[in-house]
Amino acid sequence: MYDRQFKVIIALCIVIVCFSCCHKESEMEKVKKIITGVQKAAEEKNIKKIMNCISRTYRDPQGNTYDDIRGIVLAYFYRYPKVSVYIPSIDISVEDIIAKASFQSVLTGRGTNESTSSVLPESLDVYAFEVLLKRESGDWQIVSAKWERVRDAVR
Repeated sequence: MYDRQFKVIIALCIVIVCFSCCHKESEMEKVKKIITGVQKAAEEKNIKKIMNCISRTYRDPQGNTYDDIRGIVLAYFYRYPKVSVYIPSIDISVEDIIAKASFQSVLTGRGTNESTSSVLPESLDVYAFEVLLKRESGDWQIVSAKWERVRDAVR
């Protein structure tokens, strides 16, 4: 009896492993992975990981290029030694080789001052982002983004 139960449990485990191995990541999941990867890299202050997700052909409506985005990120990292990024949800649409991710993000930054800034951030803003991605050489790359502070958009 125990031998039969053991065989059933083993068979169930094999089926579960097979289904999980056969799951092919959807394009929407891949796009979400890029956005959350940039989020995590920002918190780790890993400029290389962030820039690896951005296409060299990047150009946004504000006129920024790949190099401009690198400078913006470096300036923020320099100004705030501790960075936090929170994205509650992401809306993603994928059409062939183009994808769009829309989300709001809460960005906070703390300085090196250990008084109240260790509890409260020096900078806290909520931004609405619309990020365009393109599949380049099989990988999704950010090719454009527009953002604005939510409080500015409400006015």
